[in-house]
Amino acid sequence: MGVLHYGVGHRIDIGDDLLAHLKLVVVTKLRRNESFTLSWTHSGAQSPGRSTIWLHPAIPLRFDFDSPAPAKMNPDLLDQMTHSTHSTGGITVNLDITVNLDQVLPD
Repeated sequence: MGVLHYGVGHRIDIGDDLLAHLKLVVVTKLRRNESFTLSWTHSGAQSPGRSTIWLHPAIPLRFDFDSPAPAKMNPDLLDQMTHSTHSTGGITVNLDITVNLDQVLPD
C-alpha cells in the first residue's frame, strides 16, 4: 500500500499500482502549472463518505511506494485519468479497486 502525502500532515493510503498511475497524471499536470481536484470514496477502514483535495503546484506532494520496482502502466487508465482532469469534477478514484494490468505499456 502506497501513500500520497498532501500538504503538511495529510496522508492518503492508495495501492501502489493506482498511486503510480496517479503520480504520472498529477506530475504531468502540475508541471504545466495546471490545478485540478482529486476525489475518492473512503475505503473500508475509514468512515463512510468521500473526500476531495485541490491539487496545485504550490501544495507539497510526496508519493511513497511499498514496492521498489516501478509499476506497469495501463494506457486505458492513464487516458481516463488524464481526460477527467479536464472536467469540472477532476479525477475520481476508487481506492478499493485493483488496476487491470492485462494491457500495459512496454518498459
